Amino acid sequence: MTRPPAPLPTEPLPRNVIPAHGSGPRLPKRIRMDRTTYQRLYDSLATYEDVHRIAHQEHWGEELLFVIHTHRVTRDATRRFYVVKRQVPKLVGQWKRGRTMLEIARDWKFPPVLMGQQMLGELGIPRKKVWGTFLHPETAPDPRIHKEVEALLAADMIYSPRGMELQRERGRKGEERLQTWLEKHGIGYRTEKDLRGKYAKTPDALLDEPIIFYGQKLTWIESKANFGDDVELRKNLKRQLGPYTQMFGEGAVVYWYGYVEGAESPPGILLWDGETFEGITPVVPPRPERPHAVHPSRDHVRPTHPASPHGAPGSAHGGSSAAPPP
Repeated sequence: MTRPPAPLPTEPLPRNVIPAHGSGPRLPKRIRMDRTTYQRLYDSLATYEDVHRIAHQEHWGEELLFVIHTHRVTRDATRRFYVVKRQVPKLVGQWKRGRTMLEIARDWKFPPVLMGQQMLGELGIPRKKVWGTFLHPETAPDPRIHKEVEALLAADMIYSPRGMELQRERGRKGEERLQTWLEKHGIGYRTEKDLRGKYAKTPDALLDEPIIFYGQKLTWIESKANFGDDVELRKNLKRQLGPYTQMFGEGAVVYWYGYVEGAESPPGILLWDGETFEGITPVVPPRPERPHAVHPSRDHVRPTHPASPHGAPGSAHGGSSAAPPP
């Protein structure tokens, strides 16, 4: 949704108001992508090697391309999981005749670790032992499986323990960037850890005091170390963001790797990409001074704060103008 820019404030703002305009340089370029470009990249990023190739050819960031590649791989694996599972007995027969699990996984265009786990299960290895083998390949039941599990792990940057840790690390970095922004601007907040056990669902940051953006009072901010395509947005809105608005009121979600152009959010939820979010500077005027004790024999007038000057910090780096939310 697009709202017209608001005029410069000429009166003192409530605490944590984010004005729409300011002075100074423009915001950095936002990470937004039209749907045609996104779909072309999505369709082209079938393998991890495609990430490096397209990054080199088209000068997209490798991390962004890897996030899009992850979308494609995980969704395809979910869609075809049981299709592949039904073929596993036959595939194990191929393995017994000398083919490797990695070759079979590549033939089926299926994540190597998921293929290996299903095949080891079909070989009669208990599920707990299968998981242990992929965490510690040296515990594999025989040298051939040991060697093949190591090859599967090296070829899978999404479902391997290394890939899962990279995904968690992206999430941690996103939350750290969110917390850094809040602390930089003196905005109090509580994290999921602080709120654990108090609510059924909790955002990454529940603000102690709301901030106001284009007239919308935001009480929470969610961090997503992801790219917000239409599928991701629908999933997040249904599972997390919608319930947050019911419990806490209006809020915002930051997609650190951007989102598709034209993406719309329901009323009460703003979408920000990472660079736009970090360019916003909330104005936090000083609190009114406590009035002195009133003398019983004379009137007391509480001093007022002067109006915010036109040169006050705006909603972007150095007070530059912030673009309206999508």
